[in-house]
Amino acid sequence: MSHEPGHASQTATPQVIVLDTGGQYCHLITRKIRELGVYSEIRASETPAAELAGARAIVISGGPSSVYEPGSPDIDPASFGLGAAVLGICYGQQLIAKHLGGVVAKGDKGEYGLAWLDTLADGPLWRGVAGRQQIWMSHRDAVKTLPPGFELLGSTETCPVAAIGDQARRFYGVQFHPEVVHTERGRQILSNFLFEIAGCEQDWNPHEQTLRIEDEIRRVAAGRKVFFFVSGGVDSTVAFTLCLRALGEDRVRALYVDTGLMREGETEFVQGVFEALGRGLFAVEHAQQRFVGALAGVTDPERKRHIIGEMFVSVQEQILESGHYLEADWILGQGTIYPDTIESGGTSKADLIKTHHNRVAGIQKLIEQQRIIEPLHLLYKDEVREVGRELNLPDELLSRHPFPGPGLAIRCLCAAKREEVERREDGWLLPVRSVGVQGDSRSYRSVLLLEDSPASPGVHEKATHLINSFTEVNRVVALAGSVEPVSSMSVWPSEISAARLDRLRAADAIVRRLSFASGFEDDVWQFPVVLIPLGTESRPDSIVLRPIHSIDGMTAKSVTMPEPLLTEMIRQLLEIGGVAAVLYDLTHKPPGTIEWE
Repeated sequence: MSHEPGHASQTATPQVIVLDTGGQYCHLITRKIRELGVYSEIRASETPAAELAGARAIVISGGPSSVYEPGSPDIDPASFGLGAAVLGICYGQQLIAKHLGGVVAKGDKGEYGLAWLDTLADGPLWRGVAGRQQIWMSHRDAVKTLPPGFELLGSTETCPVAAIGDQARRFYGVQFHPEVVHTERGRQILSNFLFEIAGCEQDWNPHEQTLRIEDEIRRVAAGRKVFFFVSGGVDSTVAFTLCLRALGEDRVRALYVDTGLMREGETEFVQGVFEALGRGLFAVEHAQQRFVGALAGVTDPERKRHIIGEMFVSVQEQILESGHYLEADWILGQGTIYPDTIESGGTSKADLIKTHHNRVAGIQKLIEQQRIIEPLHLLYKDEVREVGRELNLPDELLSRHPFPGPGLAIRCLCAAKREEVERREDGWLLPVRSVGVQGDSRSYRSVLLLEDSPASPGVHEKATHLINSFTEVNRVVALAGSVEPVSSMSVWPSEISAARLDRLRAADAIVRRLSFASGFEDDVWQFPVVLIPLGTESRPDSIVLRPIHSIDGMTAKSVTMPEPLLTEMIRQLLEIGGVAAVLYDLTHKPPGTIEWE
């Protein structure tokens, strides 16, 4: 079943089928396989075995459920009799163990983020990667007893059964996630499974996406015109440019909504980018008062996202109606990429982590009417940048850090009432809650503040250990600098206001300016700056620094900042009126999401 690279048949059975059990990384598995030159597709986990026949390999994804709970995602047991090689990842390993005679049970404690794997046996899965190595975990359940015919292939300190294999039947399971960038030898492990074990052949070129997407745009548009609400970020700009190329200037328009939730200088930057693409294609709608007013008194993060999303739809509908864009020959274009849909429960079993503004009810209605075009919906951020390079878009745009659609609103945390900090053995428990993802499920928990310096040796490892040990927290921060002692601070009743947004905007501008000047901005994938209502009566807010490294946003690693840069940043941030302290987020993803809300 060999094809010319770049011309994989999408009608015949693909060489690799990934069975989706609801994991956050399901599409990431497929993309990593395609990066290795093998075409793969995702199917529902319960797909009948007969529909999988002909595949050379079956990969069972991770997921948020427990295999021993009623109604949890399952696979057709007959899939093990097809002769295909099988790889189970995380929940997938547990399903293999359950079906083939092993035992799965809840672990003594969870394991989220970085861990160290020791390989325990030779074999094709470890070819070229044997020995102690960094991996990425996100689980609490684990295999306790191996199925008959399997041998133990790897262990970690927390998880004795981290990898298993039955070489004769070509069945393998790993509790860790080889598909994420922070499993340092994960690419080679997947390559070993595909080529050494499953016997796959290269039939896919992952770098030639532009022509395929443009063909899809022309097919979906079907003679209609496309109107974009653009943010000026990489995704919406690349999507707009693809439509412009595919359909021509007469059929594509863009409008930028200034929500009042934007960064300093953002509107001017976006205007410059789109005017360079073509005059008369772009306009600005000023809607600051409508957005900020709608958020008054709201503290819940999901409610904030819904309000912003629905306000976007309201503003969009008003603009569309006034410009006759609701007529049958116009459809709405969006720069939605895959993580937006997977984290909003966009696959059949994925747990809702957070609602993205382009997946709220108003947008869903347009989707049902087939009035939406999303050229990038199967791509991840790094793939979008690759397409942007093929389009010759300026590097100044393509190298920009991702910025959330809801803007600074989800970086400006609020509180309904005053609450006191609580002294703990390892630090201070802050009554500030943030969103996390643990074991592929959403968490909304408190923050633990350490009085350690963020530059202390081993501080990230300490943070990971504390999160794995205490179920009441999903995020750990270090005290980088403060005007007042933590013991005198409280969480204050707060909401989104012009004053707090200005405070956050000023802090964000300082961080961006210093990061750019020092070159640190090039060392990180994203650098959210967050305002939390922690402080004293005269200084009611604190700033959180969140520099992370990632490839696609599905996983992320907290990054240590050079000490001279951090020192100067703290000095300038503490000069902002109303700021009591500067905190440093030590949390990886998982267990903490990149954004706090």
